[in-house]
Order: sequence, then C-alpha cells, then structure tokens
Amino acid sequence: MLLQVERVAGFYGDFQALFDVSVQVAEGETVAIIGANGAGKSTLLKTVAGLMARTTGTVAFDGRPLDGMPTHRRLGLGIAMVPEGRRIFPSLTVEENLLVGAHRLRPGPWSVRRVLELFPALADKRGRPGSRLSGGEQQMLAIGRALMANPRLLLLDEVSLGLAPVVVRRIYETLPEVVGNGATVVLVEQDIGQALRAADRAYCLLEGRVALHGPSGGLTRQQITDAYFGMRSA
Repeated sequence: MLLQVERVAGFYGDFQALFDVSVQVAEGETVAIIGANGAGKSTLLKTVAGLMARTTGTVAFDGRPLDGMPTHRRLGLGIAMVPEGRRIFPSLTVEENLLVGAHRLRPGPWSVRRVLELFPALADKRGRPGSRLSGGEQQMLAIGRALMANPRLLLLDEVSLGLAPVVVRRIYETLPEVVGNGATVVLVEQDIGQALRAADRAYCLLEGRVALHGPSGGLTRQQITDAYFGMRSA
C-alpha cells in the first residue's frame, strides 16, 4: 500500500474530530472520501499532509512511518495537497504560482508547460496575477501548483466547491491524465455522484468515523445513504 492510515484520532484542541480512522490507498488508485459537513474529511487529509498539530495513531507512506514528520518533509517524499479554498498567491502570476510549487525540485513529468497543456484555460493567462482569475481558473492553478511538486500522492480537498458544473467536469476530466503520469489521488468531495464516478474505491465518514468503505461501483445508493446520515449500521 502506498498510504496506510491506522487507527488515527485527530484533535482541534479538546475537540476530537477523528476516531480510530483507518484508510488504505494502493499506488495508482483514486480514492474518494465522502461524508457530510463536519464528518472529518478535511481533517483526514490534513493529518496525512502533516497539518494537524495533535493526532494519535499511525500514518505510513510507502511503508515509511510519518509520525512527527513536518509538512515540508512529507512534500519532499511526494505528498502534495490542494487545500479547500484554493489558497493560491493572489499577487503572484500564474507562472509564478506554478514555480512556487516546484521549489522542492522533485524529478518527474510535470513542468509549467505540461500543466498549461493540462489546463489550457490558463495558457494565455500565465502572466496574469492570481487575483484576476475566475474561481475555476484559480482551482486549476491550485491543482497545477501541487502537480509541479511531481507528487506520488495528490490530496484534493473539495475541488468542486463553489464552481460551475462545466468547470467541475473539466477538472475531473484531467484526473486520468494525472494518475497516468504517476500520481495516486485521494479526493474529498461532497458531490457523491461525482466522487464515485471518479474513484476506484470510497470511504464514507460519519462524525469522525469510517461508516462505510468499498469499491465505488459496488456501493449501493441505500448503503451510501445509510452511512452518510447514520440511519443504521452500514
């Protein structure tokens, strides 16, 4: 397994957001993390990326424990995250934002040229400040910036949030190329249908616990509904 999360608990101060969560992701997979607001989805990604200050349990990447490892070192190993809300640098140009993502100088297929080929909407805006991009263009830029790190594991947090359906569809259409170029993808998504279409497997979180997991194509609508809302044991 490329990523192994074993019995992880996550805390914001005294508030516990994750309870004994275990997730496994094989290299080359796309895995969706679904669930309602507050289920712990983003907290799980932050735990893998090293952004949670207080956790228990074990996170291992390619067999290597990450306990206590800071975020920048995890990035050096090949774990890149696209955070919820994009968080690009608004005063930097498109090209400058992309170059920031390459500062770890990891070898791999992604370059400014390749990212602009993946997202043609950015190609004629490479000299434009990030603040002058649309929401969809900013999301493409945020993904492109993460790809510039040539990640082995790409964490995508709520990439469709606040975007028009046509933009969301275009972004999801790029995922096979991202995976085909060597990245494993874990995506957090509230659009259940979109997530299941894109993913090989899915985990549903409910109040910080895994309520359901399995192959995306094998999960029934009833199972997902029950797990999502906690209607009965899934």
